Amino acid sequence: MIVEVVTGAEERPEARLVDVDELGRLHLALGQVTDEEAAEVLEQAGLGRLADGDTALLDVTALRAAAESRATTPDWQARWDEMIGAARTKGWLSEDGATLQVQIESAAGA
Repeated sequence: MIVEVVTGAEERPEARLVDVDELGRLHLALGQVTDEEAAEVLEQAGLGRLADGDTALLDVTALRAAAESRATTPDWQARWDEMIGAARTKGWLSEDGATLQVQIESAAGA
């Protein structure tokens, strides 16, 4: 799954989820937006916040709610739980399970 922050309609940055059925990898992809724009859009969307230039902290509940409604694979919930469990073992999940640390990458074509 990819959380993208890219320039959308009317050249305004927007957050969107893509590849919601691909739960083997999760990251934040930034298009041609500034860190400030990305931070603002993530927070306005309720999806999370930037931790620094390399990582973001995504809200697990908001991310699941946004992705689950668009999922098409029948075992999506089980695979989501596996992804969260793996993140916990790697130290990427906060102690309370509320936020997930992900890498920031450049969006394709950015």
